[in-house]
Amino acid sequence: MTNAQIKQYKNFRSFYPFYLSQHQNIISRRLHFMGSSLIIITLAYILINAAWPLLWTLPLLGYGFAWLGHFFFEKNKPATFTYPCYSLLGDWVMYKDMLMGKLKF
Repeated sequence: MTNAQIKQYKNFRSFYPFYLSQHQNIISRRLHFMGSSLIIITLAYILINAAWPLLWTLPLLGYGFAWLGHFFFEKNKPATFTYPCYSLLGDWVMYKDMLMGKLKF
C-alpha cells in the first residue's frame, strides 16, 4: 500500500472494524490473547518485585505473539506498522471483547 492508498481513520470507532478484519483467524486471535495475558502477568511481576530491568520484555511478549499470528496464520501485515496507536488500543479492546465473550477465540 502506498501512502496515497493508506486510509486515514478519524477516530478509533471507525478504525476498529478494520482492525477486526485483520484478525479473522482463530489461532491468530489466540496468540494475541496469549501475548496480552503474558504482558499483564509480567507487568504485575515487575511491579510487585521492582524488577525494572524486565520492562524491555513487555513489547517482545506482546508483539512477538501477535506477529506470529499475522505472519503465519493471518498471512497479512500487522496493522501496527501503519496505525501504531490505534492498533495498540485495538489490541486491548479486542482482548476485552474476548474476555467478555463478545469475540470468539
